[in-house]
Amino acid sequence: MADRRLQVFHTVARMLSFTKAAESLHMTQPAVTFQVRQLEESFNTRLFDRTHNRISLTDAGARVFEYADRIFQLYGEMENGVRELTGEISGALTIGASTTIADYMLPTLLGDFSTRYPEVAIHLKVSNSDGIVSMVENNTIDLGVVESPVANKNLVVETCKQDHLVAIVPPGHPLADRQQIHFRALLDYPFICREEGSGTRDVINGYLDGLPDCAAGLKVSMELGSPEAVKGAVEAGMGVSVVSRAAVQKELKLGTLVTLALDPPLVRPFAFVHQKQKFKLRVMEELLDFARAYCKDHRSHDVI
Repeated sequence: MADRRLQVFHTVARMLSFTKAAESLHMTQPAVTFQVRQLEESFNTRLFDRTHNRISLTDAGARVFEYADRIFQLYGEMENGVRELTGEISGALTIGASTTIADYMLPTLLGDFSTRYPEVAIHLKVSNSDGIVSMVENNTIDLGVVESPVANKNLVVETCKQDHLVAIVPPGHPLADRQQIHFRALLDYPFICREEGSGTRDVINGYLDGLPDCAAGLKVSMELGSPEAVKGAVEAGMGVSVVSRAAVQKELKLGTLVTLALDPPLVRPFAFVHQKQKFKLRVMEELLDFARAYCKDHRSHDVI
């Protein structure tokens, strides 16, 4: 409903990047540049300084951004107020999730939510945990779901459930007949892990900090970018790994992997993360309430 030029300007000013703004708005970069120039022409002044591939707000741009912030907050409050009267739950949300959660946790939750609220359009972006937190910080997404601690104290972080991590080996492996092991037992074998920035990688590193005799002896043979790749490498006999128990349900049924409980246990929180906003769209509040109830009902299950 708001002036499209102002919406585009506000996004560019928030991210201080035409490229990132174009991606967030699902527009081409020339289209974003055109909208900003149209707004500059209407004010007859430059809103951005462009130097050495960097942009910054001019004094006029900073003033427009301040007013635009207030305008969009009022729009949001207006939409919430009207929908409270009509009882309508509709709109669009962009959610970001780390790979494990997107692959194994969210499909059931979002499927049930869409069945209840068919008028809500949900867009899902997938990255590792660091990437998702960055998207929340830049307002590229409305809500993130991550699997590792969030350091930014300016964000709201709410744990939704606990995830258990387990060691995995192929059938016939020397450790396959063990039900529970100390991490030390994995040090004799090549270890396959996720890439830097992955929530799983961060949690394992934190766990090993409490087991200093293990951290030094870990033999990382591969760094892979997804749980599926890690599982495939272990199935092929290329090493051992530690993954979410929720990620190996299919392989356990097929008998292609064996899981071993860790002693001491390795548990991490799955958490919602979002900006500390003065208001939230009603559809986002509804999704958060739905997800909280869903996580509570499925707390003892391996999938949300």
